[in-house]
Amino acid sequence: MSLASVFAASSVNAQELGDVSTAFRWLGKNDRIAVEAYDDPKVVGVTCYVSRARTGGVKGTVGLAEDKSEASIACRQVAATVTFKGTVPKQEDVFSERMSILFKRLHIVRLVDVKRNTLVYLTYSDKLIDGSPMNAITAVPVAASTPIPVK
Repeated sequence: MSLASVFAASSVNAQELGDVSTAFRWLGKNDRIAVEAYDDPKVVGVTCYVSRARTGGVKGTVGLAEDKSEASIACRQVAATVTFKGTVPKQEDVFSERMSILFKRLHIVRLVDVKRNTLVYLTYSDKLIDGSPMNAITAVPVAASTPIPVK
């Protein structure tokens, strides 16, 4: 169940924290909710925790099932201070992962609220033809003594 994920230009793997079963399947894995942690590649000291549905059964076990669009996100400061690896754009897709064999992806977008010195993270899924309006949002305030270096 470990996932190879791509955060911007750097390769970072999600750390799977665990999952809970939501529906029994006779063959293959059960349907479940997986909880994963993603470290922001450009913001040291911020980790995003994402929970989302994972489809089981034979198709889900071999990677052919389409996962549901529902996801939840909570990003937190996990170090004493937040530091930045260079400048960050006002809006950037920092993570994207396939949710079906074709056309459907989960995204985590980082937005910068310059006025409030806050990082805002949005998660949603898209699909080539018909995306989903389901989304979740979270924010991480950064200390006033550390202005966010925006491009």
